[in-house]
Amino acid sequence: MEKNQAVGLVIISVLLIVYMTFFAPKEPPKPVQEKPTTTAGASSTTIAATPANIPDSVRAQALGEFGTVAVGTAEEAHLENKNLRVTLSTKGGKVEEVLLKNYKTWDKKPLVLFDKQSSQTDISFQTNSGKTVKLSDLYFKALPVSNQNGTQAITYRAELGAGQSIDQTYALTLDGFTLDYKLSFKGLNQLLTDKPLILSWNDRLKKTEFDLKQNRDHSRLNLMTAEEDFDYLVGKPEQAEIKKLETPVKWVSNKQNFFSAAIIAKNTFSGGEVKASFNQADTTEVKTFATTLAIPAKDVLGSGGEFTYFFGPNDYTVLKKLPFNFERNLELGWGIFAYVNKFLIIPVFHFLQKFISSYGIIIVLLVLFIKTLLLPLTYKSYLSMAKMRVLKPEIDAIKEKHDGDMQKTQSETMKLYSEVGVNPMSGCIPVVLSIPVLFALFNFFPNSIELRQEPFLWARDLSTYDVFARLPFTIPFYGNHVSMFTLLMTASTILYTWSNNQVNTSIQGPMKFYSYLMPLVFLFVVNSLPAGLSFYYFVANIITFGQQELIKRFVDEDKIRAKLIANKEKNKNKQPGGFQKRLQDAMKAASEREAQQKKSSKK
Repeated sequence: MEKNQAVGLVIISVLLIVYMTFFAPKEPPKPVQEKPTTTAGASSTTIAATPANIPDSVRAQALGEFGTVAVGTAEEAHLENKNLRVTLSTKGGKVEEVLLKNYKTWDKKPLVLFDKQSSQTDISFQTNSGKTVKLSDLYFKALPVSNQNGTQAITYRAELGAGQSIDQTYALTLDGFTLDYKLSFKGLNQLLTDKPLILSWNDRLKKTEFDLKQNRDHSRLNLMTAEEDFDYLVGKPEQAEIKKLETPVKWVSNKQNFFSAAIIAKNTFSGGEVKASFNQADTTEVKTFATTLAIPAKDVLGSGGEFTYFFGPNDYTVLKKLPFNFERNLELGWGIFAYVNKFLIIPVFHFLQKFISSYGIIIVLLVLFIKTLLLPLTYKSYLSMAKMRVLKPEIDAIKEKHDGDMQKTQSETMKLYSEVGVNPMSGCIPVVLSIPVLFALFNFFPNSIELRQEPFLWARDLSTYDVFARLPFTIPFYGNHVSMFTLLMTASTILYTWSNNQVNTSIQGPMKFYSYLMPLVFLFVVNSLPAGLSFYYFVANIITFGQQELIKRFVDEDKIRAKLIANKEKNKNKQPGGFQKRLQDAMKAASEREAQQKKSSKK
């Protein structure tokens, strides 16, 4: 391994560690003392929970004008397409359960993303008589289900009197993962205040994946404001992270590792509050998200407030079809890394999906594609290292000539580089240019639902770590399991490093030590990451090694030496320019400052 290549490896490793440390989900602030919920533009009254054991007749008396629809019998109805089965109830006219038909939990049980035991939604409003009414206190009549062009729709109506009613309409298309929802208050303008309605949603995320830690690490409460500012909460163990929403909001999403439940407003929510927390000791809970959102009264008293529920996978092809940058629910990295995933990795991955059923083979072909794409950079890097190997005898002679004088050694070395036409940084540039792909993949594999529950060789699920052996104890930063793909990745990296060091004897001392240390560091970093990621890098190491051996056959170091000698004769009296000149000037200035300091100290 050449010095520039080793430096590049160290740079990548440091950047990777910095990236994983500082660009992971934000750490929440210190716990905030909970206060009665105050929603922007809404009443400051907390939505009080109604005791479940209060008889309907007693509840009806407390609801005044709305008491006539507070007595009834709860009945269920279903809307169903090829992706979802939605259960609705006349009690509150609300969603009680959502089943994702084409997915299973990690232990092969039906994947119920939303149910009344773990998720509760409600809408409350204020009357002119000073009462707070919740839709969950009311009974609705289910009108017949309609089916037009494959779209199923059902309306729940609570009739208070002639021309006075509350309508809730749900519509489910033939495919997709969205449930359209419309809330209309007809003829009730004189009964309601102009204060916003309050939508509340408490969602206790259930464990759907094998690795609870990974599931928690990738679970966030996401939101998008009307100004298209994206924000999120992650929460900490036993500490609630709370955020007031002072500006209008377009959508809020309870995002897990691979699935999301969300609500999107056609107009906007005028404000609200969101909260994230979780119990570290409860292995049945991922996180708990609590949301209150203000719905402008004019929306529901007019033509009706229109919303869309999303219950589905965090699949880029699905999410990007929804409005208001809803694809931000998928963690693809920030900046250029997200663009690499969107426009390179994901399209190639989905193209290969059309023809190949084995995701292990798809990963191998993805490696081949990316390595072929980066081959010109790999060749340029190797060519630069070959030039440095050819120059090594002359560089060693300069070091020996100016032994102990670092300034003169560097100055003479840079002069040599200028004469022979070699840029010492050119070996690092290809490595730096490959960093966006490296970081993009670190976001792609942990969030790729395509790999979820897909087996390959001994790995049962490429979206989480493979367990080749369980340890009877836990090793700090490593875990209590052995990932064979991670071991293969580490072994292939060490073997590749050893092979390069045998050829290049210029790597000595600390640099040689670091070249072997970094693979061991990654052994700990990658052990609990998805098997698909470690398998990718294992294959990448093997292919890189093969590319290096192939390139060697086309690089003649004797011809390189002859060309460098010719360049030296040609540029013998040529003044350096560009980067090398600036570097020489900087070294000269540093040398003059050092000499001046020595002269001053003697005085």
